[in-house]
Amino acid sequence: MSDCLFCRIVAREIPATVVHETDTTLAFRDIAPQAPTHVVLVPKTHANDAAALAAAAPGVLDDLFRAAGEVAEAAGVADSGYRLLFNTGPDAGQTVFHAHLHVLGGRPLGPLA
Repeated sequence: MSDCLFCRIVAREIPATVVHETDTTLAFRDIAPQAPTHVVLVPKTHANDAAALAAAAPGVLDDLFRAAGEVAEAAGVADSGYRLLFNTGPDAGQTVFHAHLHVLGGRPLGPLA
């Protein structure tokens, strides 16, 4: 989608600090990090949210989780712990409507609620 921020990052039309890439996923540093390690993983194909991605391409959803583990390992947070987070819909805080998975770590994150 030409007006989708993450589609434009995948197409390399908008710069990002890419930390990991596979045939189906792209991982880059969040521009407003909420933890010392904050990486955003996106599927290279557009789906509005995690539920849409699961329905349309469950294998790509698997790829995102596999890539998240590799990102956590590379960032040095795999042993101490990290959080994986999908925000789905405006009430959950989704601001870019392209499915994306956050990898957060590098400090104690505390409970979610």
